[in-house]
Amino acid sequence: MTFCLDTIILKPENNNEIKNAIILLHGYGGDGKDISMLSYNWRRYLPNTIFICPNGHEICKINPSGFQWFDLTNDDNDYILEQSLKAENILNKFIDEIKNEYKLDNNKICLSGFSQGCMMSINVGLTSEKEYNCIVGFSGKIVNTTNLSQRKKNLTSTLLIHGELDDVVSPTHLLEAKDFLIRNNVRIETHLIKNCGHHIPMEASSIALNYILKKFIE
Repeated sequence: MTFCLDTIILKPENNNEIKNAIILLHGYGGDGKDISMLSYNWRRYLPNTIFICPNGHEICKINPSGFQWFDLTNDDNDYILEQSLKAENILNKFIDEIKNEYKLDNNKICLSGFSQGCMMSINVGLTSEKEYNCIVGFSGKIVNTTNLSQRKKNLTSTLLIHGELDDVVSPTHLLEAKDFLIRNNVRIETHLIKNCGHHIPMEASSIALNYILKKFIE
């Protein structure tokens, strides 16, 4: 099947049955290949999981070799919200295609992302009519708390991980997201990684894997 987004798909090895999926969303200027590196650390522990790593629908304006979910060259908050909502609609269409192709319901899908991909995972995950299995975000934030509070439809369990030395997306956004999600009754777990900047170290990858393993067997 042809999907609405170009995507890297890593199916279970040895033709194992597909029981669940992890959709990995890259950051600003990245691509599906970048974020798919996470799957190589996780696959051996998740033998029945398919990994879906799409490219953003737009070429990144500041890095034409990569992609974006929404434009960041204009820092107007209303513009950013508008563009993120457009991306959200495209991602929802893509996820519906994945669900139909692999016969998966929301409760069998983990949404995960880095930086801008984390922002999209939170928005898509919490505005769906049905809960996802979980949301796992690295180094991100909530795009617009006022808008999300008006549109939130479920209480998908969420894990957010951030580097304490992140100078691209400030770790203060982790605390703001935690406060927002607690106030909105979302089950939230957070981790601040010491001596870590804007990337995903092995420690963060391991924390995320253990969280997903727990959620997939609940």
